[in-house]
Amino acid sequence: MRKFNIRKVLDGLTAVSAVASASSAAQQQQAGNRETEIQETLQSEHFQLCKTVRHGFPYQPSALAFDPVQKILAIGTQTGALRLFGRPGVECYCQHDSGAAVIQLQFLINEGALVSALADDTLHLWNLRQKRPAILHSLKFNRERITFCHLPFQSKWLYVGTERGNIHIVNVESFTLSGYVIMWNKAIELSSKSHPGPVVHISDNPMDEGKLLIGFESGTVVLWDLKSKKADYRYTHDEAIHSVAWHHEGKQFICSHSDGTLTIWNVKSPTKPFQTITPHGKQLKDGKKPEPCKPILKVEYKTTRAGEPFIILSGGLSYDTVGRRPCLTVMHGKSTAVLEMDYSIVDFLTLCETPYPNDFQEPYAVVVLLEKDLVLIDLAQNGYPIFENPYPLTIHESPVTCCEYFADCPVDLIPALYSVGARQKRQGYSKKEWPISGGNWGVITQSYSEIIITGHADGSIKFWDASAITLQVLYKLKTAKVFEKSRNKDDRPNTDIVDEDPYAIQIISWCPESRMLCIAGVSAHVIIYRFSKQEVTTEVIPMLEVRLLYEINDVETPDGEQVPPVPTPGTGSNPQSIVPQSHPSTSSSSSDGLRDNVPCLKVKNSPLKQSPGYQIELVIQLVWVSGEPPQQITSLAINSAYGLVVFGNCNGIAMVDYLQKTVLLNLGTIELYGSNDPYRREPRSPRKTRQPSGAGLCDINEGMVVPEDRCKSPTSDVKDNSFSRSRSSSVTSIDKESREAISALHFCETFTRKADTSPSPCLWVGTTLGTVLVIVLNLPPGGEQRLLQPVIVSPSGTILRLKGAILRMAFLDTTGSLVPPAHETWREHHEDKDEKEKAKKRRPVSVSPSSSQEISENQYAVICSEKQAKVISLPSQNCIYKQNITETSFVLRGDIVSLSNSICLACFCANGHIMTFSLPSLRPLLDVYYLPLTNMRIARTFCFTDNGQALYLVSPTEIQRLTYSQETCENLQEMLGELFTLVETPEAPNRGFFKGLFGGGAQSLDREELFGESASGKASRSLAQHIPGPGGIEGVKGAASGVVGELARARLALDERGQKLGELEEKTAAMLYSADSFSKHAHEMMLKYKDKKWYQF
Repeated sequence: MRKFNIRKVLDGLTAVSAVASASSAAQQQQAGNRETEIQETLQSEHFQLCKTVRHGFPYQPSALAFDPVQKILAIGTQTGALRLFGRPGVECYCQHDSGAAVIQLQFLINEGALVSALADDTLHLWNLRQKRPAILHSLKFNRERITFCHLPFQSKWLYVGTERGNIHIVNVESFTLSGYVIMWNKAIELSSKSHPGPVVHISDNPMDEGKLLIGFESGTVVLWDLKSKKADYRYTHDEAIHSVAWHHEGKQFICSHSDGTLTIWNVKSPTKPFQTITPHGKQLKDGKKPEPCKPILKVEYKTTRAGEPFIILSGGLSYDTVGRRPCLTVMHGKSTAVLEMDYSIVDFLTLCETPYPNDFQEPYAVVVLLEKDLVLIDLAQNGYPIFENPYPLTIHESPVTCCEYFADCPVDLIPALYSVGARQKRQGYSKKEWPISGGNWGVITQSYSEIIITGHADGSIKFWDASAITLQVLYKLKTAKVFEKSRNKDDRPNTDIVDEDPYAIQIISWCPESRMLCIAGVSAHVIIYRFSKQEVTTEVIPMLEVRLLYEINDVETPDGEQVPPVPTPGTGSNPQSIVPQSHPSTSSSSSDGLRDNVPCLKVKNSPLKQSPGYQIELVIQLVWVSGEPPQQITSLAINSAYGLVVFGNCNGIAMVDYLQKTVLLNLGTIELYGSNDPYRREPRSPRKTRQPSGAGLCDINEGMVVPEDRCKSPTSDVKDNSFSRSRSSSVTSIDKESREAISALHFCETFTRKADTSPSPCLWVGTTLGTVLVIVLNLPPGGEQRLLQPVIVSPSGTILRLKGAILRMAFLDTTGSLVPPAHETWREHHEDKDEKEKAKKRRPVSVSPSSSQEISENQYAVICSEKQAKVISLPSQNCIYKQNITETSFVLRGDIVSLSNSICLACFCANGHIMTFSLPSLRPLLDVYYLPLTNMRIARTFCFTDNGQALYLVSPTEIQRLTYSQETCENLQEMLGELFTLVETPEAPNRGFFKGLFGGGAQSLDREELFGESASGKASRSLAQHIPGPGGIEGVKGAASGVVGELARARLALDERGQKLGELEEKTAAMLYSADSFSKHAHEMMLKYKDKKWYQF
């Protein structure tokens, strides 16, 4: 029920009263009543902060593993991260607490578990049977360094090789060490005087589990008999070994060496290799050895039933191939294919049809993990094409320089972007389905669509569908193609505003409803784009050049180009600052020889073919002024209903009418104040010396910059944790004050002056000194008149002050709802004339509720700066609420966002705190210490959006998404995909009649008998320390479900073999009993450890 409104009575009183004091008293009372009128629904229990998903390529990858039954891929990184990939849309991120590099990963195939070995000599067992994998056990080696691990298929005993050359054996169920150890001095020749080096390879003979092949770095390979505890054969080679691989029949193995050779050995002939191959060596005529090549870092030997085996290797190129890209070599019979990669190879794995090492392997694909990419090669098709990668791993294709995040977009937007993006896809991929297909998708609980836009160093912009915690690229726009590319270094006289990446994107302003897009680039350029589904050829690219000056008084500006502080209607659009669109500016130097009136980049003067999607509407460039380069743009806004774009930097502000292609406003920051300037500033003459202008992308929207930070490449990460640059509003230095930059811009329909009785279109401008100024916009009527009559802009004289640089502004109506800026709805621009006639009669749609409001219904301005937030009642301009957000730090990002049918202010501070405040009362609702600001990448990419979503670039290649909504946190478990699914293990290969008769098949081994405590005793306690993992209880559940799974598999197997029903029931009962006893033991273990302190384990 709507409350009785005292305001109307007061309005009546103030209308009758002629006394000014009565009027002001009524206004104050009105502001007081407003506070009680808006009911705020958001409470602190609506908020909770948690990470949701991480997208992108794993940063600095170091290890790779694949489960051939579950079809899950795992990647470990140098920072201790673990990324798991299943079918497209099933991804998971985990982190080792120590942050140590992952050196090796081993799946317990089809068991829903994974072992990771880390550079700090710890082993961890991960339970993958839960949606958020957790560590069940850890084992820390104290005296030896881990170099290689091997877990045979369907075995619970993990072989661990060390730097000292020894091999220890770990029970993966209990994560304890066996007393059985293979010492290096027993393994090698007793006569050998030198140490063989670290263990670089361990594997069991595919046909005899009792024989273990051990490769030492120095070149020695040993076949160890596990039962007799002695070496059967020793194979010595004078070149260091990098890897070893078996032929599936167990009679041959292959080694890769540091001189670029492969040696194939017959197991029973240890004296010399059966064959030596140098895949990339030049064969010399006299029968001499080929020239040495680079090391072959890894080799795999995979057999096929129907043809020749595959030998696949990385490295081994000859030393004279300087500048050649890293290669993967596939040798199949007599053919050798050399596949060039874009980045260096970290690891590769061959995907095979069978998990059994003693069967024909039938390889069908190779997964290649590169330094910055993941490539899958189809081995079954001629020419070895690659699979089209469905994962969002190309975020870093060019370094990300800025990010924007939009939730609850119009429903037709994602299909529209997808349809134009589908035409950009490359051809020539493999026709087969993506082979990594494990896991199941989560339940989609979100109904709204989300879009992420990333801006990149090469000038490209990518649109991503980010709905329901997934990520998929929709469309890519290359903004650099409008400019002439410099052929060589001498040909780039003007791009020296930045060291490199002259096209890098700094700021993105996008209107999802009208689909208008505007970008600001690092070379002080702005490009406006319009979305179209039709291809078009633009004969002449529309362009404007703008001289944006800071200096006043001392020097006369050429052609009287300075606009007076309050432009009259005649000077509202300044003809001198508009360059004829067909001819770029030709005056390249001023009278004293300084570079003048030239932009940093040269726009193409040839016709430009524009594909469906985003097409250029207008290019605007700031030009050099008297030898000084243009300053980088610090803020940008576009409004589709008004047809205006505005941008500012530390010199001033410029507004452009992109429909009429004219400059409406071109003012130095000081001139915005007119006579109301609160700072005493000395006018300065232009600097004659060239100043580096770019603050780099490190300081987007961040106000003043220390000189040392300037001219950085936008992609360089500034590792400056101190953030001690002077940024407060109380800076005393004249130079700092004089470089007051425009830091925030907001188009709206609101009250511009205290005396206003109705809202009107205007622009609110925020500066780095904490000032908010209001500029009035006088727009002509819609239709044809909009293109003929000028837009008149004039400062209103309204000035508001806050502490710290202004970051964000928004407006609320009387009910406390957000008043979005006016906008047009999208329609195809290249339509026929009948449509155009209709369009002339249309007015732009304004969604601002102000049009339906009664006169004098007031609004609230919400202004957030680096230090504080204020809510100001309009038109009275009384500050009704104020909140000092931080005293010792500063806000990096502030956004006014909607959540649970209400709105709030969300802030991220440089001290790592994420905070939310209610609106309009600015009550604190959430304050969580989340993430200390370790580099500028986080500062320039962090953003909040509606429905409790936020994101930032956590590494140069990955986006981390998080939520501050309690509801999303609760639903997250359902939304996450499942990695582990119940899959039947393939049947073991048939031994065949003759092999069974004469014992030629695979020999099994009772490892429990050899490695168990009864046979080998206990391992030394000081060797390794067992640490129970945090995933213990979940692990018990997972293991119990594993028993049920085994039971189901046993039933299936028995059915297939046609056993009697009585036997089936007996065995099932026995397995049920063992499952029951297992769960009892698990419960006892839990009770035993439940009340113990950590130091009692």
